[in-house]
This record gives sequence, C-alpha cells and structure tokens, in this order.
Amino acid sequence: MAGEWRPSGWQSVKLSDLGEVNRGRSRHRPRYAEHLYGGPYPFIQTGDIRESGGRITSYRQTYSEAGLAQSRMWPAGTMCITIAANIAETAVLTFPACFPDSVVGFIPDDSRCCVRFVEYMFRFLKRRIQHEASGSVQDNINLATLERLHFLVPELAEQRAIAHILGTLDDKIELNRRLNETLEATARAIFKSWFVDFDPVRAKAEGRRPHGMDKATADLFPSEFEDSTLGKVPKGWRVTNIGSLLGTVIGGDWGKDEPDADFSEAILCIRGADIPSLQSGGVGKMPVRYVKRSSLEKRRLQPEDLAFEISGGSPTQSTGRPVLITRELVQRVRHPITCSNFCRLIRPDGSCCSYFLYLLLRYLYHSDEFLQFENGTTGIKNFAFTVFCDRYDVVVPTLEAQRAFRKLVAPLFAIHSNNGLHTETLAGLRDALLPKLLSGEIRVGEAI
Repeated sequence: MAGEWRPSGWQSVKLSDLGEVNRGRSRHRPRYAEHLYGGPYPFIQTGDIRESGGRITSYRQTYSEAGLAQSRMWPAGTMCITIAANIAETAVLTFPACFPDSVVGFIPDDSRCCVRFVEYMFRFLKRRIQHEASGSVQDNINLATLERLHFLVPELAEQRAIAHILGTLDDKIELNRRLNETLEATARAIFKSWFVDFDPVRAKAEGRRPHGMDKATADLFPSEFEDSTLGKVPKGWRVTNIGSLLGTVIGGDWGKDEPDADFSEAILCIRGADIPSLQSGGVGKMPVRYVKRSSLEKRRLQPEDLAFEISGGSPTQSTGRPVLITRELVQRVRHPITCSNFCRLIRPDGSCCSYFLYLLLRYLYHSDEFLQFENGTTGIKNFAFTVFCDRYDVVVPTLEAQRAFRKLVAPLFAIHSNNGLHTETLAGLRDALLPKLLSGEIRVGEAI
C-alpha cells in the first residue's frame, strides 16, 4: 500500500496469499433438522468461537453421518472466522470439525505463515473488520470483505516468535481455566455425593464407613432415612422452600440510587461484575459509575455473598447462574464490586452456609431445574425469582454438616479465585503487547 509505513522485512498480503480461504458448509435447509445432529463429528458454532479464547478445545454440538454429508470436515489447525452474528471472532481448531456457512475457514500454508500468528493478527484487525460489517440490516461480512483486507506480516521466523510470546500467555490462561474447571467440578461432585445422592447416609445405613470421610465428619450424617414430601430424605434433615435459605436479598433499580447532580454524596464504584467473569474467578472489564454512598454500602459485595442472575439469558443460555464471592476476590480488587440490576445479591444468614447454597444453586442450574421459572422465548430471558423462592422445595442438611462441607471446599474456591485474578493479569499483559507486536512497533527482540 503506497505511502504506508512498514517495519523492515514485513510484507503486505491478503489472507488468500497465505492459504486456502472458504466458507463453512451447511447445505441442508432447514438448518436445524434433527437428523443432522447427535453423531460423532464435532460441529463448531459462532458462540463456540467467541468463547474459545483463540483456540477451540471443546464443542457443544455434533453432526451425524447425515450432517457430515451435507457439510465439510475441516482439519485441525484451521482458523475459524465468524462472518455473521458475532463478527470477526477468530479461533484455531485443535481437532477436525465441521462448521456452518456463518464461519469462514482458513487452512494455512505452513511454508508461508504461522496460523497462530495470523489468528493474533485478526484479533488486532477485529475492529477494522467489524467496521466493514456495520450499517447493514444484519451486520455481516463475506469472502469479498476478507479478500479486500490487506495486512502486514514479517518473515515466518518472526511470525513464529511473536506467536510464541503471545501464545505462552494464552497457554497459561488456558491452563488456569482448565484448573478452575477441575476445582469447581470437584466441589460439585462432593456436593452431589453428600447432599443429593446421600452417599454417606446410605453407607452408614448399610453398616459401612462413608468412603474417604473421617469419623468426625461421618458422625454428622444420620444412618437412616425418613419420609418427606420429596420422598426419602436423611433423618433429621428438613425440607423447606429455597426462599427460607437466602437470608437478605437485595435487588431493584439502580437508577433510583443515582446521586444528585452536585455528587455531594457520590463515590466512584465498579458496577455490574459480569456473571461469566465472576464464575471464572475474576471480575472482567466492568464499567464504573458514581452512586450514593448509602447505595454502595447496601449493594457492595462481601465475602460469601452470592450474586444470582435474574435477567440476560439468551435462546441458547439460560438465566439463573449463581456466583460465590470469595474473600480472595474482594481483597485483591482495588475498587468496590457491586451487583448489577440484572442480578439479586443474596446474603445468607446464619441458618445456611454460603458454600452449600451456592453449590445447591449450581446443581439446580446444571440440572435444568431453572427452565420452568424462565419467561420469554426470544431475545432476553428473565427469571421468576420470587416464584422460584416460594415454590421450589429442597432438602437441607444440618448446619454442622454444611460447615464440614464448607471446610472441605473453601480452599478449592480460594485457589479458583486466585487463578481467575492471575488470568486477568495475564490477559491484560497479552492485550497490551498484541497491538505493539502485530504492528511492528515492538520487534521480537525488544519484547523478550
């Protein structure tokens, strides 16, 4: 491109100069015919790409033989680019997979480019590509849009070096994510064993010592069952509606708490810690705003509070996601964290342990028990929180059993929070380095 400054040794190229570029394939109409799905072949969708962090390591949908026959299997190492719905999201396949025509696939020529470098370049160019899509009835781009796109690339060795620097940070981020998934899964498995399947009670009823449990903890569980409105439950445990466990519940319209124009009673606070970020152990990129001090003190999240999502679900994402606020999170974030008006702040009283309540809500969420309390089938979904609290009954163990559970799982959540906050630090470093490395402002030798 005439007159454009370029780093020494970098060349202007199109994506098609570096490998094959083609749209994904999904010839069958209607697209969501049931017989196309449920087989052994991974089927990647735009949401999977958006949530992947640049590398697709999992999938939620599969194609059958019929689905594969009307699609195409793309090899591992293909870069996926979304061209509709979520524009210009990119990620590299780590396994062979199919994807629809709302995704473009790029198969690199390894003698000319490093696919991870190209994926980072597309992150760098994301806003520019999205600008091309804006203004239409439904924002989208196509192969012609990508063909018009020129960008600068260095020699292959430098591409690989840049990808290595950024990829090392992403590798650590992915490792933290997987570890956090394992920590949460471990806590959920213990919860289900103790409080859903009642394994310790069944063991004692059969004259066995509960597996992996010390005597003091085992003594907290009864050795027989009794009848209840929910069927057989451990003797001495109570059945009650979920609302009786919540303690203080705070929500409502933030707008009513806006400070006066002179800000005489206002302080700056972080608002709306987003649910996915909190679930991963971090706080995410949240907006800040001024609120009244009295409002902040009421809504400021404290250790062992719960945030419960009541609005914002989509056709593919249910509402009702809970988050447990840990001491580590509160101590390491410089500004106050508050619940947004899309959540309810739950502050359990002394009759219920926060860790038990959190994992109970997580269990109900993953068991699809919340679907019956949602309203709205298109656009934003809402959760009928009051109805849920009044009508949904649960089995509640003794407080002593809950406290033993808390003692066991609290260290897992402490590590989870520290990992999440470390991940956000790493992501911040990566996001600061990426534009400098991809524009040639910083050369590889200066970054290491």
